[in-house]
Amino acid sequence: MKHTFKESYGVLQRHAQTLREQREPNIDDLLQIVEESVSAFKICQARIDAVEKALEKELGEPQPVVASEAPAPAPRRAAKAAAPAPAAPVPSSLPPPAVDEDDIPF
Repeated sequence: MKHTFKESYGVLQRHAQTLREQREPNIDDLLQIVEESVSAFKICQARIDAVEKALEKELGEPQPVVASEAPAPAPRRAAKAAAPAPAAPVPSSLPPPAVDEDDIPF
């Protein structure tokens, strides 16, 4: 199994594409796909966790605001006429937007 984030993410993308394109599940290949995907996911997750820890260390963790330190609320303004409630969304017969397979979600 590959050990970089980019390579592991590529494995996940390829396997997802393979599964999406199948008209019928190929059970013979499924076990290998699942095992490789789980391994790749663990590598990606470990790299993400390492980056998050490094950011927290460098930037410091956000401190909770104590009630006595909280800023005073802004003065209230005169109430305006209530806006009409937004209309309920109309169900669309369009397919969901395409996912950019080359886009890394962060």
